[in-house]
Amino acid sequence: MALLVLFSTMSFTVDMHYCGGHLVDKAMFSEVKKCGMEKDSKTTGDTFKKASCCEDITITVEGQKELKVSFDKHELQALQFALLFSYSYFNLFEPLSEKHIPFDDYSPPRITLDRIVLNETYLI
Repeated sequence: MALLVLFSTMSFTVDMHYCGGHLVDKAMFSEVKKCGMEKDSKTTGDTFKKASCCEDITITVEGQKELKVSFDKHELQALQFALLFSYSYFNLFEPLSEKHIPFDDYSPPRITLDRIVLNETYLI
């Protein structure tokens, strides 16, 4: 559950640098390395500006900012169902009561004669 909260609230940015349509570098936690072919900001006095072959792309993924779930939006029936379900689920695990055995305190009768040998009754 903690990992779910962590990943749902995490935001990150991926920077990519393309030069001539080919990916030169990508970075997630640092700046991208440029290829050195960018056009200088100083112009040499040309009236026409050439398009640069380099392109920087930034992809930003925003995470969830608010985690508090308000119970005002839930209906009363849904809350009653959740309460009754949890109550009945936890009552499934009550310990079983011990059964009372009435003859547990008495010892068995003494065997004085071996009845099977005396009657010569054997199981085959």
